[in-house]
Amino acid sequence: MMEIEEVNNCEALPLLSLNHVSLSCRSVWDSVRFYEEVLGFVLIKRPSSFKFNGAWLYNYGIGIHLIENPSIDDFDTIVEPRPINPKDNHISFQCRDVGLVKRRLEDMGMKYVTAVVEDEGNKVDQVFFHDPDGYMVELCNCENIPIIPLSPCSFKPRLSSFNRAAVPAKCGFMENAMMESLSMDMLDISF
Repeated sequence: MMEIEEVNNCEALPLLSLNHVSLSCRSVWDSVRFYEEVLGFVLIKRPSSFKFNGAWLYNYGIGIHLIENPSIDDFDTIVEPRPINPKDNHISFQCRDVGLVKRRLEDMGMKYVTAVVEDEGNKVDQVFFHDPDGYMVELCNCENIPIIPLSPCSFKPRLSSFNRAAVPAKCGFMENAMMESLSMDMLDISF
């Protein structure tokens, strides 16, 4: 007889934040160039114990881990590039200026698709495009739509990965997001 343990919906695993996204790629260096030049990620040291070709990149509080698999096409039945479909799996990044994103993608000769999401007078502009291996990337101004929990569980505070002893702030989610945005704006001004 199987015993079923009840779990309180608000007691999820003790997560802190999204750490990284790992992607298989045909050519690590083609993908590194894309994530550096197009999205502004920075190549960082990865553990020397890895005995396979790959690269780690970091920026915006998230890592991209690339794992080279030259035979990636052997597992993919699609020979032609897939159409850019906003409903496909994708990784999304918040951006400040969607118009600038579109102009820069055009300057680079990259194909993209746009979409607009509206809710209660709020509008989000989205730009979708593929990386060299066909993974979908979205850049958007998603902060325009408020995050409203539909369950009684509260959000977990976002802690800095560089300060392990950080104490969660006493203010709410939106206040933390606004302060983080202000801090980033101040860094931009200082350079």
